[in-house]
Amino acid sequence: MSLRPLPLFLRPVAVAAVTITAVSLFVAVVHRQSPAYSPLPSSDPMAARSFVLWLHGLGDSGPANEPIRTFFSSPEFRLTKWSFPSAPQSPVSCNHGAVMPSWFDMYEIPVAAESPKDENSVLKAVQTVHAMIDKEIANGVSPESIFICGFSQGGALTLASVLLYPRTLGGGAVFSGWVPFNSSIIVRISPEAKKTPILWSHGLADRTVLFEAGQAGPPFLEQAGMSCEFKAYPNVGHSITNEELRYLESWIGTRLKSSS
Repeated sequence: MSLRPLPLFLRPVAVAAVTITAVSLFVAVVHRQSPAYSPLPSSDPMAARSFVLWLHGLGDSGPANEPIRTFFSSPEFRLTKWSFPSAPQSPVSCNHGAVMPSWFDMYEIPVAAESPKDENSVLKAVQTVHAMIDKEIANGVSPESIFICGFSQGGALTLASVLLYPRTLGGGAVFSGWVPFNSSIIVRISPEAKKTPILWSHGLADRTVLFEAGQAGPPFLEQAGMSCEFKAYPNVGHSITNEELRYLESWIGTRLKSSS
């Protein structure tokens, strides 16, 4: 596919049923012990030294989000490996059982702070993400140079995956996401996971994942003994702006510098 100029917003794409996406062509559930990290010697001077995993929204795909990486051109990302996986095809309750790419089941849209949650399917998806993280650590990438990012449903999965991973990661970035489980999960968050930095961005005009759902994130994290950097964007709906992506580049880049 050919690249065109990036639009101002990564806008949701409509499909036959409701989707939650940032699509644009441009722009054991108590986890098993993670692999021990030890830097692997490599004869390849271009071997990955950091890893960014991007998780898309409901009904979207990984490849459609790959142009996001064009925002990350600073030197800190020269040896960064990127991954844009696609969610499995699954029936989604809020779309009357329609089958589409979905990380876990959802019961209603718009998503509010008190929307019902399918914790079992969330935790199953977390295992998939943890396996991706484990693979990179086994390949020699430091856990503190691994960043999980996601939009909407992918943002909710980002939060769950970071909180339940037994090691401190470089960071988790949630865009237009929500807390996908109840407070009872807090007892399963390890002391190491509580040290992982969280960036949370949400548009004040979001009518798909309501701003109140995002706003419930910081108090939840505070209850877990954590904090996050929460950024509210006026006049932004259910989308990601260039401004948010540029800030993410700076946010991750700063942490890569400090961990090198």
